[in-house]
Amino acid sequence: MDLSTIRSALEARQFFLVYQPIVFLRDGLCFGAEALIRWRLGNMVLNASQFIPFTENTPLSGMLTYWVIDTVGAELAAWLAGNEAVHISINVPPEILGRGGLEYAANNSGLRKHIKQLIVEVTERGVPDQLGLDALNHIPATGARVALDDTTLSGANLALLTRCNFDFIKIDRLLVAEVALDKPPASWLNGLAALLQTTALQVIAEGVETAFQAETLKAAGVQLAQGHYFSAPLSAGDFMRYCAASPAHPTGSLNPS
Repeated sequence: MDLSTIRSALEARQFFLVYQPIVFLRDGLCFGAEALIRWRLGNMVLNASQFIPFTENTPLSGMLTYWVIDTVGAELAAWLAGNEAVHISINVPPEILGRGGLEYAANNSGLRKHIKQLIVEVTERGVPDQLGLDALNHIPATGARVALDDTTLSGANLALLTRCNFDFIKIDRLLVAEVALDKPPASWLNGLAALLQTTALQVIAEGVETAFQAETLKAAGVQLAQGHYFSAPLSAGDFMRYCAASPAHPTGSLNPS
């Protein structure tokens, strides 16, 4: 994959967003969505995993992230104003944390007004230096929240949880795939239960594909989930209609009174 090809695609407006709904496992109601970038390349549509790795630690990484923020603002900012319980999560690469661009992009896109509805997603490699770590720990003070993406409950994951002010962890889809009728009980569920008993973390399970997975995860204390069992990624318009059909809890709370 050539960086100049990706840059040309950005200039040619070949990228677009879809929104993967996130739901409450307790009742299936809408909590929000993860904004996912896609690339329409001829007759193909490429997922982020097929091109984002080539942009890491290059200027294109920031350019694509800011494009995502701008596009979320253009597509959803006005709607979010009337749907204050809905949350949108946006993936942020390591190299732009602490460099000031996120705040500028949020202001420029109109999303700053809806900062309490935003979740910043980072992966384990998303805390590369002290500047990034300081910026990550400052995010909650702005009103936004922070999620550790692709969590595998490994030692490195758990060590990072002690260094950063995370509000959410997102359980990696490979772990969720271990939850199946024809497989032994997933060993990581016991570790997750222990983690939930000792922290205030909220958990989002990724890649939920079956009713058995949804019920097992709910029984284990997982509060939120996303995956094709609930909905495929949707266009902005379809996501808004999805939320209208499955409204969010009025407070957006994980623990409503």
